[in-house]
Amino acid sequence: MSFFLSHFFLRFLTEKIPNLFFPYGHQYFYMTIETTAVTTVAGLMALAARTAPKGKGVDTIHLRVLMGNEVQALAHRLRELGETQGIGFFQRDALNIAASDAVLLIGSGADLVAGLNCGACGYATCDAMAAEGKKRGNKRGTHFSGPNCAIRITDLGIAVGSAVKTAQIHNVDNRIMYSGGVAALDLGLLEKECTVAYTIPLSATGKNIFFDRERAK
Repeated sequence: MSFFLSHFFLRFLTEKIPNLFFPYGHQYFYMTIETTAVTTVAGLMALAARTAPKGKGVDTIHLRVLMGNEVQALAHRLRELGETQGIGFFQRDALNIAASDAVLLIGSGADLVAGLNCGACGYATCDAMAAEGKKRGNKRGTHFSGPNCAIRITDLGIAVGSAVKTAQIHNVDNRIMYSGGVAALDLGLLEKECTVAYTIPLSATGKNIFFDRERAK
């Protein structure tokens, strides 16, 4: 009976859990015990980011988990951006992403003002910031779109911190990457309202792949 239950639980982890946590779909690939665990933790990280505190209780966080071919597509695009823009650490980070078991994308529609007129964005009022954003449109001539509300950017940082805290609790190696967020937005992997994004690639091996990396050229 215990063997049957263990077998049933393992099948649940490998077949049912991915469908629950990854509504966008992913390519199936051979999953070891470690990659199965990483899949589960990626979903828990997304949960932690979603339930993290938000300024004025307004949620502007966008989430997506990539696995299999989607991870490789992200790594490929990041490598291309590194080559065309002459940014060495993009190419270095692309190698890390390609070797990862899963990648969590976390972004924010950070151009939504909080209505506090705090001035941290550089504009005197929220209305002034919103007007500038409307004038520019959501065109990405730079890596991210702006201007952005400082409250929403703070929320994004809290969400990212909550996610990696969850990875640390479950012993999954990870690294927060600006570069991967740039490639994810370029590929349209998050909703069009998303103006800023980061990636958190995840790995479970005997040696942390995110340290002792080659220096970016």
